[in-house]
Amino acid sequence: MHRCHGQQGDPALFAKYPDASALAAADPADLEKLIHSTGFYRNKAKNLIGMARTLRDHFKGEVPRTMDELLTLPGVARKTANVVLGSGFGIAEGIVVDTHVIRLSGRLGLTRHKTPEKIERALVKMFPRDSWIFLSHALILHGRSLCSARAPKCGDCPMNSFCPAAQI
Repeated sequence: MHRCHGQQGDPALFAKYPDASALAAADPADLEKLIHSTGFYRNKAKNLIGMARTLRDHFKGEVPRTMDELLTLPGVARKTANVVLGSGFGIAEGIVVDTHVIRLSGRLGLTRHKTPEKIERALVKMFPRDSWIFLSHALILHGRSLCSARAPKCGDCPMNSFCPAAQI
């Protein structure tokens, strides 16, 4: 299994399952123990094993570099595919839309859409492709550090002078 540049993760997981073939042959109960702390570990273990089998059987153990191919992997939807392409391979295919990007795109008045697919379509029309990877990281980091769901720190935010949702 190709490991993307800048990859982080659990050393124990990668030591036990260093490639797609090893992960494809994993005992689900053993894998569940290693990923238990992530939540939804049973479903994630099933998807990880299925993903590894697909990589092994259809992609020669390599992580594919196209959206269409990534979407064939169990457990992979557009958000994950955009993360893999952008952060793993430096390919700007779209914008990662997670809970933070959903919240910020609304608060900043970038779109009124509520679904990740519609938000992504709106955002990619607004920003040049060469900014999509950075934008994904910037919005997520901003949502985690300043513009949280329950207690946004608008007084500390550099965008409070033009943010429609600023509570200062």
